Amino acid sequence: MHIQHHPLPAKSLGSQRRIESFHFGEPGQGQKVYIQAGLHADEIPGLLVCHHLKARLAQAEADGRLQGEVVLVPVANPVGLEQSLMHDAMGRFDFASGENFNRHYPDFYAELGATLRPQLGSDADANTRLVRAAMRAFLAAQAPATELAGLRHTLVSLAFDADVVLDLHADFEAVLHLYSETPYLEQLEPLSRLMEAEAVLHAKGSGGQSFDEAMSQIWWKLAEHLPRDIPLALACLAVTVELRGEAEVCHQLAEQDADRLFDFLVYRGVIAGEKPALPAARCQATPLTGSETLIAPLPGVIVYRARVGEWIEAGQTVCELLNPLSGAVVLLKSTVSGVFYARESRRYAIAGMNLGKIAGSIPFRSGYLLSA
Repeated sequence: MHIQHHPLPAKSLGSQRRIESFHFGEPGQGQKVYIQAGLHADEIPGLLVCHHLKARLAQAEADGRLQGEVVLVPVANPVGLEQSLMHDAMGRFDFASGENFNRHYPDFYAELGATLRPQLGSDADANTRLVRAAMRAFLAAQAPATELAGLRHTLVSLAFDADVVLDLHADFEAVLHLYSETPYLEQLEPLSRLMEAEAVLHAKGSGGQSFDEAMSQIWWKLAEHLPRDIPLALACLAVTVELRGEAEVCHQLAEQDADRLFDFLVYRGVIAGEKPALPAARCQATPLTGSETLIAPLPGVIVYRARVGEWIEAGQTVCELLNPLSGAVVLLKSTVSGVFYARESRRYAIAGMNLGKIAGSIPFRSGYLLSA
């Protein structure tokens, strides 16, 4: 293992932060896997998972089992990690710009697609190398001026040429669930089964240029615009892994998740060993366009009638909003059937607040699909 330090542009005199990356195996040897945690810096479970995974990777390397390269970034967002307001962690949005730390990553297809398309030929491996070389050159030409731009540039520069990108997050209160892009569902299945995900949400571009989609999109977008005789692999499986709820930070779960991620690396052949058997799938993948978000129509005390992980039938009451002044109660019912995979951790709603998500199987939404 070796450690690299990546200084970020200083926001003010004497205040420079840095990102640390841990590197296992040899670059160019087999597949490359990139794993980061804490991009939304108030989502802590992934930091502890990385702590345990780092020890497992170090042992595997010492045992000579690394057949690929693994880059681990346990603290992907030192900027947001420091942000707090009156004792409350505020790691989702950058205080300086108001921007979500997991939005506005480069659209490599928009930047490079037109130039790349006529250069690609009949050799699939050569095409992969050519695309990655173009991405590398594009990143090398950037000169980020702000701390946030430097953070985004650093993370992308570490991940853009990976075969697998895993971005570890957590929801407010949730079961373990995954987000990825539709063309990668076949590659995603082993991870979903090994992690025992209870919901898998997929889309062909959800909007916002999140980190994972910025890594995976160029491959399927390019492939869709190439003649049939020009082969191009889906060369970057990028997944947002939601490690249950933000408060579920304990060694037992973190060690379990680290073991399952390690098993996935063995399954992919990045680490030598007997390929683990895949457990039965705990869910069917469903379109993100079929996921219903319950929204509070008015303020009130939130009383949930359903637990995360519970199957919800269309028309079932999921929660109620109670006005303790008037005594009025409003029931919020799902319009879709599916797993209730995430809900709010607070128990007081202001009007317009997102209260929960149900993974329906029938698409009904379009356009921008992400939350703020």
